[in-house]
Amino acid sequence: MSEPMFTVASANAILDENFAPWVRDCGLTVAAVGADHVTMRIPFSDQLCRVGGTMAGQTLSAGADTAMVLALAAAMGGVLKPCTTVDMTIAFMRPISKADAVLEAKVKRLGRSLAFCSVDISDADSGKLAAFATGTYALL
Repeated sequence: MSEPMFTVASANAILDENFAPWVRDCGLTVAAVGADHVTMRIPFSDQLCRVGGTMAGQTLSAGADTAMVLALAAAMGGVLKPCTTVDMTIAFMRPISKADAVLEAKVKRLGRSLAFCSVDISDADSGKLAAFATGTYALL
């Protein structure tokens, strides 16, 4: 049996080698991968929160975009090909307070020039959905 092309280790390597330092400073890690999806985690840190101890929308938005790009890498056989975010919409439904965020990103459609993705963001402690996002990516 051959080893899968895209593993948690290879996804974390793509994250470390291809994303801006400030994105990596959020502490994002890949927890699981599949043929067209990834699960990531943003560990709780006061540095990533707004006043009052809730994870900042900027943190969750950056995490959502990153997770969707890594889901694209999974769908493209474990290789991060050049792409750029064309559109991203995020809806916040409840705050994540003093807990990690879990992001589950999935490729909905992978075309020749565009890809469409979604991500659910949950509070790791309660498991409740806190936000969801959709993204469109141009494949360059």
